[in-house]
Amino acid sequence: MKFQIEDVTVCFPYDHIYPEQYSYMVELKRALDAKGHCLLEMPTGTGKTIALLSLITSYTLSKPQGAIKLIYCTRTVHEMEKTLAELKLLHNYQVKHLGPAAKILAIGLSSRKNLCVNPNVLEANNRDSVDAACRKRTASWVRALSAENPNVETCEFFENYERTASGAVLPPGVYTLQDLRAFGKEKGWCPYFLARHMVQLANVVVYSYQYLLDPKVAGIISKEMQKESVVVFDEAHNIDNVCIEALSVSVRRKTLDGASRNISRIEQEINRFKATDANRLRDEYKRLVNGLALSGNLPGSDSWLSNPALPDDILREAVPGNIRRAEHFLHVLRRLLQYLTVRLDTEDVEKESPISFVASINNQAGIDQKTLKFCYDRLHSLMLTLEITDTDDFLHVQTICDFATLVGTYSRGFSIIIEPFDERMPHIPDPVLQLSCHDASLAIKPVFDRFQSVVITSGTLSPIDLYPRLLNFHPVVSRSFKMSLTRDCICPMVLTRGSDQLPVSTKFDMRSDPGVVRNYGKLLVEMVSIVPDGIVCFFVSYSYMDGIINTWNESGLLKDVLVVGYVSSFHLVFLMILLFQEIMQHKLVFIETQDVVETTLALDNYRRACDCGRGAVFFSVARGKVAEGIDFDRHYGRLVIMFGIPFQYTLSKILLARLEYLRDTFQIKEGDFLTFDALRQAAQCVGRVIRSKADYGMMIFADKRYSRHDKRSKLPGWILSHLRDAHLNLSTDMALHIAREFLRKMAQPYDKTGSSGKKTLLSQEDLEKMDGSGLQERLY
Repeated sequence: MKFQIEDVTVCFPYDHIYPEQYSYMVELKRALDAKGHCLLEMPTGTGKTIALLSLITSYTLSKPQGAIKLIYCTRTVHEMEKTLAELKLLHNYQVKHLGPAAKILAIGLSSRKNLCVNPNVLEANNRDSVDAACRKRTASWVRALSAENPNVETCEFFENYERTASGAVLPPGVYTLQDLRAFGKEKGWCPYFLARHMVQLANVVVYSYQYLLDPKVAGIISKEMQKESVVVFDEAHNIDNVCIEALSVSVRRKTLDGASRNISRIEQEINRFKATDANRLRDEYKRLVNGLALSGNLPGSDSWLSNPALPDDILREAVPGNIRRAEHFLHVLRRLLQYLTVRLDTEDVEKESPISFVASINNQAGIDQKTLKFCYDRLHSLMLTLEITDTDDFLHVQTICDFATLVGTYSRGFSIIIEPFDERMPHIPDPVLQLSCHDASLAIKPVFDRFQSVVITSGTLSPIDLYPRLLNFHPVVSRSFKMSLTRDCICPMVLTRGSDQLPVSTKFDMRSDPGVVRNYGKLLVEMVSIVPDGIVCFFVSYSYMDGIINTWNESGLLKDVLVVGYVSSFHLVFLMILLFQEIMQHKLVFIETQDVVETTLALDNYRRACDCGRGAVFFSVARGKVAEGIDFDRHYGRLVIMFGIPFQYTLSKILLARLEYLRDTFQIKEGDFLTFDALRQAAQCVGRVIRSKADYGMMIFADKRYSRHDKRSKLPGWILSHLRDAHLNLSTDMALHIAREFLRKMAQPYDKTGSSGKKTLLSQEDLEKMDGSGLQERLY
């Protein structure tokens, strides 16, 4: 369908549109017209992605004189592929109805591991190893050597791509990662370097958050992106945590030991070059005298990682004289390692500001702030000079130089925290020195400053007014949308007590109470007996999940009704063997662990159990991989139980330092931030159950604290609008009755278009009949 939003003709690839999608597009267009940033919260399952893509691509087509580039950032490769699949559908529709003028180039960009087609390179185990294997075949000095010695292995795909030179281009179209690999195999070109080249020419680029927020990666990949771009951060409810992680570094004893080995190997390489090619080291010295900026024009195959912090004006400065010579730089690194080793040898928790830490380094190791600033780039330059390609073997010294550059650059927004052991396991010595970033705005500020419009959107941004304070920006549009429904297909409930009327909660002083554990177990037992297909249970932590399952087994609650179909947590193996022997009465149980492979296998078997009608329960953890990226739509998730409120570990020194910084800098109270963070995680968990308007599911918030207004009000509006007053203070038997009634109601046929009352599907004719005010009345 095609319709007008003011002066923009929007092409939408479906025959009907949700009212909230239309309203979403209107607000998004306001932000684009104002050339400003916006915050938009859209309920899950309401077509947020296709609404974004339709409006922005149509906006560009309607204003060819001011064409803008769309940079779409996702959290995972799976989400990237889903976005590109929707964009491909939209692009085909636009070309069909608007002709060749609507053709665009859209590509997805990911790591070498996801794009490489060279089987010899793909044999490597992980991403860093794949990167190193690629560099061993594509670095300029390796290729030069292969011209003299045919036995030196290169990459035929990269060589073909280089020989084609400017002729290596992608024709217009939408290319998923699979499409890029297929195109590369067909042409014999390297898909990774082809995609890197085409990023600058593409109309739409879809890639990971890290390519914009992590300065080490952004300086290589996104450096040339034009200002007239619209940046979209999808599923951005945790964007502040992503920003903080991008600028935080942890140093442990094994890091220091590995860095020491790396330095020894680099020293051997320097001695070898002094004996064979001393001119190369002299040329590097001259280049460093003139500034690091002159070394930036490197071949794409030689580029490593950009500086994690330094702006261009600093990079034009000459490198400090005491680290220009390679051997002098290694002496500085050794002194830094010695200093950090001494600091790690402590029995007390220590906390310092970057200013005092740098002063301490200067006094005890003789390394000044400017020298620290240039450590990362000096290491990069040296490794290029020494023609080192196996960079995965040098991750430890990279971490040390990353730490040095960050601590030498930032004086505010960071803390150095040294802990001799993990407080949860005080009997195990594990000293760690952490450079912890507390200010999320430091990483995202360059994005806000550089690009015309930045769109931050998700299904769980409530309370939406806290994000501008956390990220330190001023949105021109900030809006939360509700879900228009013809039936109440969402049934949230707050369970505050068990059938014995004892309160339930995961508060620290209650979570181990036998009554709480028993009532949680009985709630699950009752629900598996009446809810068909799949049930997903989220716990506040791995340790709590393991502990409560152990207790349930010992009390015999599980033995009557559950059998475990797959188990991966090592210390639960014996427990689960006992459960295998029990009679299968209701559902199989699967468990998420911290191992990605095990969890993937558990998910596959869970879906298989739901597909065959056996039914299953999946035990998962808030803030885990499943809570962030896996959808339990349709029969895979008819009920989600959130056991407790997933607060962060409040005794964490890093968390306490961040709370102190937020209070002093942004006037955000500790309790407000902790509640906000916990409730957005809870909303993200329960949001897994509903992925479209044709879907239905129940959400049980099993903790008495959810009944309090100050907690409950932090949930997204689209959940609160379905949370009735009668469902705020339930016991297990009351929740059971409500669940039965809800499932009976969902089994009845219903009108999907909503023509009998308020419309939830609008056709092109409906939009043409209604003016703006009429549409708003339909929506609200």
